[in-house]
Amino acid sequence: MSIEYKEIHEFEAEQLKDLFLSVEWSSGHYPDKLVVAMKNFQTVYSAWEGEKLVGMICAMDDGIMNAYVHYLLVNPQYHGNTIGRTLVAMMKEHYKDYLRVAVIAYDNELHFYEQCGFVKSNDASPMFITSLWT
Repeated sequence: MSIEYKEIHEFEAEQLKDLFLSVEWSSGHYPDKLVVAMKNFQTVYSAWEGEKLVGMICAMDDGIMNAYVHYLLVNPQYHGNTIGRTLVAMMKEHYKDYLRVAVIAYDNELHFYEQCGFVKSNDASPMFITSLWT
């Protein structure tokens, strides 16, 4: 398996739909919105096997101090191939001079993010207003 990593913002709706639904994220039901979202993120790294989108990480930032990693997903068929860790490493390198890089991790993913260098906050909790169910 040969994985190629790219920094692009242009995706086809079907590529995004397939990736997001592979991890059962409800946002995959809105592929046209995802196409626009990818164009609007400051930083997007993606992982490809040939023409197949198999992973991605996206972040928003204020240009100097704070970055927020919003999406990190890898198609489950590709788990165990260090794709997620590679994408996180690329993002960490990109934001190495920032003072804070934040991510909201689901509880069952805390271990992965801790291994990537993130630390769970003891005095903050994520809060949402959302229509998404996952």
